[in-house]
Amino acid sequence: MSTVGIDATARNDLLDRGYSRRQIGQVAALLGAAASITAFKPAFAQSQAARAVAGAVQIGANECWTGPFPVAAEAAAKVVAQGNRYDPGDLRGQFIKTVAQVEGVAEDRILPWPGSGDPLVRSVIAFCSPEKGLVTPDPTFESAWRAAAWLKAPVAKVPMTPGKGADVKAMLAANPAAGLYYIVSPNNPTGTVTPLADLAWLAANKPADSVLLIDEAYLHFSEAPSAMALAKDRKDVIVMRTFSKMFGMAGMRLGLTFADPALHKAMMRYDGYQVTGTLPVTALACGTAAYTAADAIKARRAQMIGVREETFAHLAKRGIAYHPGSEANMFMLDWKTRPAKEMQAKLLAEKVQIGRSWEIWPTVSRVTVGSSEEMDKFKIALDKVLMA
Repeated sequence: MSTVGIDATARNDLLDRGYSRRQIGQVAALLGAAASITAFKPAFAQSQAARAVAGAVQIGANECWTGPFPVAAEAAAKVVAQGNRYDPGDLRGQFIKTVAQVEGVAEDRILPWPGSGDPLVRSVIAFCSPEKGLVTPDPTFESAWRAAAWLKAPVAKVPMTPGKGADVKAMLAANPAAGLYYIVSPNNPTGTVTPLADLAWLAANKPADSVLLIDEAYLHFSEAPSAMALAKDRKDVIVMRTFSKMFGMAGMRLGLTFADPALHKAMMRYDGYQVTGTLPVTALACGTAAYTAADAIKARRAQMIGVREETFAHLAKRGIAYHPGSEANMFMLDWKTRPAKEMQAKLLAEKVQIGRSWEIWPTVSRVTVGSSEEMDKFKIALDKVLMA
């Protein structure tokens, strides 16, 4: 298997970490241009299955119910005319400066990405190995599991308690010598928050040579504090963000990681190509304008919370169970004795497309909080399905 793109130093590093030469070839393939399809066929198939069904209410993919903030969309539109240039006016530099000012983080600890999927997979590759496993809560976003399993790194999944965040002490006990501990907070799919004190405890008690990756994709929907303080000074913590959720930019592909420069360098060491160097100018302009729109962020958060609480009130009135504690634009609907996949299909027949289920909870579905109008249609369809 080819290892083009992996230099001698990187190959030796992988060999030292317990990889076989065949697995080194897999690392090279995984980081190649075609990896999203050839190396991750299950993930690609899942994305195909999750595609929007024409005419259905889309509350299954955790997308924002609306597009970018008007000020951000205007900024993106203005830069389209300069799309013939790779980076007109140093938009990438402006974006990093803006983020640094808002977060109070040094610019050299900020790295932009085309979304957050790439840095997540790279983190698994960089810090896990056949001898250094991955530890996550269960359920959680599955890409990290797939990357670790494909590279034959051991995976420990620690069950979550409905309505609670990650059990960090159980995570450490599950593998006290892991290479990467991965926590999404607020969690996908439950929407629950892992307290900052718990995250700090795990950072302080995990192995010194391991990395803690905190995925804050949904943080702006919550009023919980960020774990950014852990990434500002520590050399073993990564905080990850995406513009796909609150900022309504899922199709524009923009994300961020905050970490010590050495961690970022480690994430790049196997392919010899700085994928984050050139990003869509429209995404950079849109993201820069959106990041300082504090009032718009607050208003959109309040709008989502209002619709979510109205939906919960309807579920309670109908006696329909759901997991408590969500602080994001999603929640877990518990069908009790009915298989989640069956109920998903019945709702789709009513032109409402909800999210998937996880193996740990086969009777529980993830539902995205959409617009008020979308959730009204969800309520009508839900009542019809349950009365049938």
